Amino acid sequence: MVLGGITAVGVLLAVVDQLTKNWAVSNLPELDPQPFLGEILHLTLLYNSGAAWGMGSEITPVVTGLQIAIVIGVIVFAVRSVRSLWYTLALGLILGGALGNIHDRLLRPPGPFHGAVVDFLELPHWPVFNVADMAVVGGAILVVLLGVIGRPADPAEAEERARAEAEDTAGAEDTTGADDSARADDIARADDVEHPEETR
Repeated sequence: MVLGGITAVGVLLAVVDQLTKNWAVSNLPELDPQPFLGEILHLTLLYNSGAAWGMGSEITPVVTGLQIAIVIGVIVFAVRSVRSLWYTLALGLILGGALGNIHDRLLRPPGPFHGAVVDFLELPHWPVFNVADMAVVGGAILVVLLGVIGRPADPAEAEERARAEAEDTAGAEDTTGADDSARADDIARADDVEHPEETR
């Protein structure tokens, strides 16, 4: 169920990402910023063979391999640990973003593992990005936020762990109480031995 949810979100985002990229390629001039929301957002088509700010453009296959590793990591983590709706959403965002950019790396020119990612969204003082990038960053922020507020990836496992800890604490308290009681009895018996007249 969780893996299905993550896959559904991921596939939906990957499709939206590719649709917007195809629109940008068909309608925007390359490297010519087009105002969209005043000075806040421009549409600037470029082909990025690296990561943010074009870094790593000479090692495109490595960047592609890292993105594939992210997809594998998301799937493994989801299968093993995730039972939360919020984590399902977060991982679905990351998966969809990674798949969108992997599609470009594998299927766009100049060739497999060397393909350039289509970027077209530009904010002031920020590298040009795309819908896939937004999804990956949004999913990562959500994962961090869930960790900060203490939301577990598997609520049932967290509840079971808390119950076990509570039982261990209660058992320790019972043992301590029994030890205290036994110690008190020993003291009372020792006092009877030392002062036999007082007990008659």
